[in-house]
Amino acid sequence: MFSSQFSVRPVLAVALAASVFAPAAASAQEQPRTVATYNDWSVFVRETGDDKICFAATEASDKSPKSVNHGDIFFLIASWKSGAAKEQPSLMTGYSINAKPEPVLRVGSDKWDMYASENEAFIESGEEEQRLVRAMKRGADMRVSAVSKRGTATSYIISLRGVTAALDRVSRECQ
Repeated sequence: MFSSQFSVRPVLAVALAASVFAPAAASAQEQPRTVATYNDWSVFVRETGDDKICFAATEASDKSPKSVNHGDIFFLIASWKSGAAKEQPSLMTGYSINAKPEPVLRVGSDKWDMYASENEAFIESGEEEQRLVRAMKRGADMRVSAVSKRGTATSYIISLRGVTAALDRVSRECQ
């Protein structure tokens, strides 16, 4: 269900998206704009020179261990109007992720190994990305575990409330 009131999460996600998808000298016209919020997920659109990036984003609802500073933890699913990518999931953390052991993502009993690149983690193949997105649409929450470069084992819970509606809107925005 669409909510016209935006919480702090979309504001944080805009800042995140701006840093991810926009070069440092980008003009205000190129900054992502919020187009909708569906429960725990928000939808953003960013116009680029000759393409358009649409993505759904949410912030982790739980972070463990509680005794460490995780920074902002987001999960995004992005699509490009050009077709360069469709429903590409990624995890963004407030710290550098260790490549080994690989970050692991779970929805119900299904599991995906991710690969890490600095403060991001991705699914290796397009087929596995789509399998994950299908599972997310059926699930209630997603659990992610990773290890920081400092060696701290971390885990996160990502709510999936609203992800289906958010992805439907992403699809409409970038068709």
